[in-house]
Amino acid sequence: MTASRVLLVDDEAVNRDMLSRRLERRGYSVGVAASGAEALEAIDREPWAAVLLDVQMPGMSGLEVLQKVRERWTAAELPVLMVTAKDGSEDIVAALDLGANDYVTKPVDFPVAVARLRAHIARKDAEDRLRASEERYALAARGANDGLWDWDMAAGCLHLSARWKSIVGCDEAEIDTRPEEWFDRVHAEDLPRLRHDLDAHLRGRAPHFENEHRLRHAAGNFRWVLARGMAVRDRQNTPVRMAGSLSDITANKVVDQLTGLPNRMLLHDRLEHVLSPVEASPAGLCAVLLLDLDGHQLVADGHGQSHADELLRAVAQRLESSLRLTDAVARPADIAQAHTLARLGGDEFVLVLHQVRDAVDATRVAERLQRVLARPFVIREQELFITASIGIALAAPGATPDDLLRDADTAMTRARVGGRGRIEVFETGMRQQVLERLQLDAALRLGLENHEFLPHYQPIVDLASGRLVGFEALMRWQRGDGRLVSPAVFVPTLEESGLIVPVGRQFVEDVCAQLKAWRASGPDSRHLWVNVNFASSQFAEPDVLETLLSAIRAAGLGPEDIVVEITESAAIGDIDRAAETLRKFRAAGLRVVLDDFGTGYSSLSWLHELPIAGIKLDRSFVAGERRHPAILAAVVSLAAQLGLTVTAEGIETSAQHAQLRGLGCGYAQGYRFAKPLDADTAGALIRRQPTWLPDVVDDTAATAA
Repeated sequence: MTASRVLLVDDEAVNRDMLSRRLERRGYSVGVAASGAEALEAIDREPWAAVLLDVQMPGMSGLEVLQKVRERWTAAELPVLMVTAKDGSEDIVAALDLGANDYVTKPVDFPVAVARLRAHIARKDAEDRLRASEERYALAARGANDGLWDWDMAAGCLHLSARWKSIVGCDEAEIDTRPEEWFDRVHAEDLPRLRHDLDAHLRGRAPHFENEHRLRHAAGNFRWVLARGMAVRDRQNTPVRMAGSLSDITANKVVDQLTGLPNRMLLHDRLEHVLSPVEASPAGLCAVLLLDLDGHQLVADGHGQSHADELLRAVAQRLESSLRLTDAVARPADIAQAHTLARLGGDEFVLVLHQVRDAVDATRVAERLQRVLARPFVIREQELFITASIGIALAAPGATPDDLLRDADTAMTRARVGGRGRIEVFETGMRQQVLERLQLDAALRLGLENHEFLPHYQPIVDLASGRLVGFEALMRWQRGDGRLVSPAVFVPTLEESGLIVPVGRQFVEDVCAQLKAWRASGPDSRHLWVNVNFASSQFAEPDVLETLLSAIRAAGLGPEDIVVEITESAAIGDIDRAAETLRKFRAAGLRVVLDDFGTGYSSLSWLHELPIAGIKLDRSFVAGERRHPAILAAVVSLAAQLGLTVTAEGIETSAQHAQLRGLGCGYAQGYRFAKPLDADTAGALIRRQPTWLPDVVDDTAATAA
């Protein structure tokens, strides 16, 4: 502990020497001055805990020194004890009038002098600490972002800091000390909870007070605040005073932390404002566009959530930039330019066009946003592609924010069910369709539980020999009443809901078990393989390979017995991830073929970059509806040069059969050979071992199939 510094002022050397040595033995650090001038110089030069000042000194008296000291330092800042003769009562009175803290008389009674000195130094230290604390508090209050409040309950006064008042947009003089200045500004929905939390603390049920609520700003809007406080109680435990802080948390409450866009709460407030009778304009309608990103979940599954989050931030920035530059897109000059872009959560964004003329204007904006999103996103040096399904709803008279968002979501769901990257404008009939879709979703979940998704098998034929070499397993839904449901009805919903993953696993296990059963029934099936389709979300599952191999091994089969089919969009949507997964499949001995080749995003140049075993030509190649016959020949030839098998789908006529066989196409399937068969009928076909050739057609087999 640092010794207190005492300045001893006396013109007599004997007195200075004696007192200084005795004070030092008591633990004080002593400085001396032989005159008033030396004393003032010493006081200016360094800080002192106290001054022992002799009254009678030649030149400048002690009283004159005291007077000059008090011009700069108060009695609390620098205690001064006067040393005077016993009969110097006039000097004592004069010294006290000039601001002396105390006095001692000569000859000095040293214990008394030390006691008085110690008392005044202790008082100075306490006041120094108090002053420092007050200065720190004042500095913190000025620099803090929080508002401070002090509620004197006995007097009924609420003292609010300048920062508290600025949070609600008021100047210092605009708010008085009535508690109503706070509570009358609280949003009506939040006031009951605020009073409940206050009462819980004041009655001792909660150790401290904390509450989030909205306060009305001077501009008319509401700010979200967090109030904290604690009560001071008397001896009877009755609260007599309460103090605390008020923080403005509006940004955290209404801003999406990932993208910085308005969140659902702020969006709702904006919609209320736009739809209010005061803001409604006959010149335009309010339109809501709800965007759902197609492919975002695949990015999360394939690359991880951090990649997906970066993609969402990039999407938000691109949309925001586009809207700033094209705010007047599709709007006439007499309509105000205004919009709100928000993120609802997940991969959903909402654009509110405050005034549009009609649905055509809103659709044009939606089309432009789709073009903006169509450009590739570069995330960590990887190109990612996404599209957006967009639902549009226009505000009807009396519409609420919830009405608009619900209708836009209904339209978006309709767009998504119809395929990727579509736009739908809400119509009343869509609600019934959404209800039906919800019923379908529930039925599909029950179907998974009841094992209602069954494989049907369409033969795959070796065109050179005409013999059966395998099947493509096609999913059918056989409901509890025996009805078969077309895949076109339920597969899109399975994929959209994510049920395709558990249903697909169950389906693969059934296919493997069936192939095992055929193998056990006779030698005719030993050379057969079965193709199984994998949706994009299945292919993106982290454990897709392990799950497939487990099902194959459980059935006693080998990886050569199952061929995986994936669509072009699943492979090309994220080429790097897909190539890595395909390499793992090939290393495990599995063959992968690219299904519906020619209908997706890819080009022929992708064929040598993807580690695939073959391609399946879309039926449009075979039918000649969209492709010149020369293109079919070129694709078959190129695939052969690349070492890829080619399977043609949709063979229906003898002429198509002969054409593909003549071009050297390896395999084919279609109604020319057989429709998809249930397991029993397919087993009978295996036992018959039919042969299909263009010039000698096994019409019996085809008919039976």
